Amino acid sequence: MSLHDLLLGPFVDYGFMRRALIACLALGLGAGPIGVLLVLRRMSLVGDALSHAVLPGAAVGFLVAGFSLPAMGLGGLVAGLAVAGLAGLASRATALREDASFAGFYLISLSLGVLIVSLRGSNVDLLHVLFGTILAIDSSALFLIGGIASFTMLTVALFYRPLLLQSLDPGFLRAVGVRDGLFHFLFLFLVVINLVAGFQTLGTLMAVGLMMLPASAAQLWTKRLPAMMATAAAIAFVSGYLGLVASFRLGLPSGPTILLFAGAIYCLSLVFAPSGALARNLPRRRHKAA
Repeated sequence: MSLHDLLLGPFVDYGFMRRALIACLALGLGAGPIGVLLVLRRMSLVGDALSHAVLPGAAVGFLVAGFSLPAMGLGGLVAGLAVAGLAGLASRATALREDASFAGFYLISLSLGVLIVSLRGSNVDLLHVLFGTILAIDSSALFLIGGIASFTMLTVALFYRPLLLQSLDPGFLRAVGVRDGLFHFLFLFLVVINLVAGFQTLGTLMAVGLMMLPASAAQLWTKRLPAMMATAAAIAFVSGYLGLVASFRLGLPSGPTILLFAGAIYCLSLVFAPSGALARNLPRRRHKAA
């Protein structure tokens, strides 16, 4: 088997592999920049909580329409926004921090979603909801994922400066008379819709993976925000491509394989990136030896 057949053959021969690859590209373009902003805001665990929060809405969509990705996606969007709103209200009305209120509501949502799916579906249905079916992506789901990615990129481009300032210094926005709460809600909305897109392919348990792992790795390679966003998107796409090829050739589940490649790139970045362990520690050792 030639190298061309090994690396490109699955996408040339099979339409479902091409759709899965395009979905990975769209996910990278949308979730990559949002993941970078999540890292800057130190809200990584909030992203994980929201990825689980979409489950009860997706489960309701499953009860109503079966494995209809638009119905499950719409339900997940409503549930995710509801949890984000309730957590925000709880943190403002009580002494709880926002991350603690998110944790509480996400645990409730996760339990409720699993219960709803279990009431009607089988264990196989539950596995599909929790871990996704990227190789089963059809044209309607692909258009939905592409639309979410396009909307995300357009919104980040239009509101780049206030989103950046709200991530780094929300006090400055308040000082100049800008309601930072509005941009905080806009940001959470972008997080939720990209998690809905990820849910279509990777399931509720792993949807946040392609958002956070590439973003965390990108932060080690560059300190310029636009370059960081582009690097995160590129890492997400490369992880998707390698994961799809490996899963096809080795008969492995596609979603976990994609995230394992993203995790491998993250681990390599921890060591070899300009802000990784080698670059930070080797000069010190040489200096001490001298």
